[in-house]
Amino acid sequence: MELFYRCPLRVFRERVAHCFDGALFAAMALRRLGHPPLILEMVPNERDDDHLLALYKRDGYWGAVAKSNFVGLRFREPVYRNLRELVMSYFEQFYNVEREKTLRSYSLPLHLKAFDKLNWMTSDEPLERIAQRLDEIRKAPVLTRKMISNLSWVDERSYRGGLLGANEAGL
Repeated sequence: MELFYRCPLRVFRERVAHCFDGALFAAMALRRLGHPPLILEMVPNERDDDHLLALYKRDGYWGAVAKSNFVGLRFREPVYRNLRELVMSYFEQFYNVEREKTLRSYSLPLHLKAFDKLNWMTSDEPLERIAQRLDEIRKAPVLTRKMISNLSWVDERSYRGGLLGANEAGL
């Protein structure tokens, strides 16, 4: 399966999105509601895929909107005091098909306003530049090596529940 990025306009028209596309679409929608278009990348170990969140704040608390095959990696209410707290709310549900908990770090938020001149909301062309910028942004680790060595596997019921309704082609 070839991975390509869809701009929000294309997502709207085709009604299909990967995680990256969904975060950009959510950032655009949040912008229309008066929030700055912010995204954050959650970074796993080498045996999993990263995950993007569209961020927003209400009354000083962080929330997120995301698209994922995994049930637990989607929406978060704006009840988190800081970004680390928000990211850690995803920890137990951030696992791979081998049942490893894989979240390791997260990026500082990327403000998509910097890409407005490239028409990121209506053109697929500049989206690779957004992905590259996410790779360059400083990452904040969430676990120590000792914590990683002591992680338990995801239990069978949680694993099955997390993949409820998943598109297997996207795993």
